[in-house]
Amino acid sequence: MPEGDTVWQTAQRLHQALAGSPLTRSDLRVPRLATVDLTGRHVLEVVPRGKHLLTRVEGGLTLHSHLRMDGSWQVYGPAERWRGGPHHQIRAILATADRTAVGYRLPVLGLLRTGDEDRVVGHLGPDLLGPDWDPDEALRRLLADPSRPLGEALLDQRNLAGIGNVYKSELCFVLCVSPWLPIGEVSSPERLVAHAKKLLEANRNRRARVTTAEPRPDRRLWVYGRPGRPCLRCGTPVRAADQGRAGQERSTFWCPSCQAGPQGPAPS
Repeated sequence: MPEGDTVWQTAQRLHQALAGSPLTRSDLRVPRLATVDLTGRHVLEVVPRGKHLLTRVEGGLTLHSHLRMDGSWQVYGPAERWRGGPHHQIRAILATADRTAVGYRLPVLGLLRTGDEDRVVGHLGPDLLGPDWDPDEALRRLLADPSRPLGEALLDQRNLAGIGNVYKSELCFVLCVSPWLPIGEVSSPERLVAHAKKLLEANRNRRARVTTAEPRPDRRLWVYGRPGRPCLRCGTPVRAADQGRAGQERSTFWCPSCQAGPQGPAPS
């Protein structure tokens, strides 16, 4: 699932493949960009901002994309077969003489002036993997609404940018608190911010995300994606439930024994 570490890795791959070279092909397959042609322009850099990708192009333009749940950018060599999904799922193609970047299932794709990037990312909180990281500001934003459930506060990119469903559940487990505990009742919330930074930093160069000390595939994560299976710490079955406001619910995983506080909706 694309989260801050995944997007950081994607930006690195795209930057290495495209930056410094003129585009030999530009194909943006969304209606509002159908007539846009960036061929001949140099890609200056590709940078991540939370879960957003900003591909800055010669001439003061930025191609903005967001992966959301299942979007991806894949990079291929000249003779390599494209294998990121069916042809009809391709939303963008950017190619140089040596590499081709293909964007599959991109739910957000837009072109804007580089000077106007704040229109799409200006609302974000401090980026856990970015040069603007400010733990004090992130903590201030998290605590601005002390009654908000911890899980919801962590997912709000306006508080701190880069956390998704996986890290939300894993952070709550590591801190031994329920995702439904009001953020204002979390003791030493600065530990929460520090550990979020630590986890994303540790995983930004890994192919497989790990939050435990175990390299085995079935033990890399404490609770995420493990409903009904024994907690790796105490053996209690891990629970799962939707969390969030109506229309914005996201799956949450937790151990009812290891994590103190409200336990969320009762199992159906």
